[in-house]
Amino acid sequence: MPFTIVRQDITKMKVDAIVNAANTDLATGGGVCGAIFKAAGARELQAACDKVAPIKTGQAAITPGFALPCKYVIHAAGPVYRHKSAEQSEKLLRSAYTESLRLADENKCKSIAFPLISSGIYGYPKDEALQVATSVIQDFLVNHDIDVYLAVFDKTAFAISKKLLGEVASYIDEHYVEEHRIRRRELLDVERETLDEADLIEFNAPMPSMAAKESAIAPTAGIDDLVGNLDEPFGVTLMSLIDAKAKTDVEIYKRANIDRKLFSKIRTGKGYMPSKRTAVALAVALELSIDETDDLLERAGYALSHSQKFDVIVEYFIVSGKYNIFEINEVLFKYDQPLLGG
Repeated sequence: MPFTIVRQDITKMKVDAIVNAANTDLATGGGVCGAIFKAAGARELQAACDKVAPIKTGQAAITPGFALPCKYVIHAAGPVYRHKSAEQSEKLLRSAYTESLRLADENKCKSIAFPLISSGIYGYPKDEALQVATSVIQDFLVNHDIDVYLAVFDKTAFAISKKLLGEVASYIDEHYVEEHRIRRRELLDVERETLDEADLIEFNAPMPSMAAKESAIAPTAGIDDLVGNLDEPFGVTLMSLIDAKAKTDVEIYKRANIDRKLFSKIRTGKGYMPSKRTAVALAVALELSIDETDDLLERAGYALSHSQKFDVIVEYFIVSGKYNIFEINEVLFKYDQPLLGG
């Protein structure tokens, strides 16, 4: 799972490295920084920091993790946000993430957890800080295999575009149908006799699937028109789709936010079926239409449903032609839904 957002205390994460949003003197501070020093052993960590301090804004330094469950602490000095010099602030924030990832790679880390750097007392707007973090991490993952986590302890500190959230909320209001199970008592004989048979049939008829609704509105071609008449396993269909879309394997598993091992298992495993969120992630990576997505999911035994908020959110992005999986995951996280990926 290359990049995911978690609501967790970063000091308790079992990863190779965690990132401390540090000051340039690498001195213990408040908030997350203070919690990291306390959990590591303040005296030991401060002594290690003193050996590599000071650093400049936008730079990073690495120390052992001491009593923390991680091997390393990477101290990244993010900028104090200045509205009048927003471009310079962004440049320095990008550098703080980039340098942290570079140090993790140089020290052969397979996993790293970040806080949302500079978004606290340093005043960086949280939605913009999130966009910078996601952009840098996404760019880094194109050429590197490392699991990256963005640890958000308090969801109120997590902000995304109000415009996007408004669009998603409107789509959910329009399409999301909550399922209610109604317990009905046994009908009396007289009631059963007087109940119209046609009404009874209609009452008990299953709700049409999302795919059926879509096809009834505008019947369109599905996967078969892309790759032929396929009655074959998910993995075989996936490979055919990648060829039909003129994509590469690496491009797809990176865009789907899954790691190489899982992708290889899907591709080579006979009869292997991925989880629903992995299958949806691959559909997003392939930029499939809603009909094509329904077809692909059906081959893995899944379907999208308007009774599932996760499905409705994903559908919004697909029908809107928005295929950035990191942006989708930000919204899913906001709604307490599972994230897309491996």
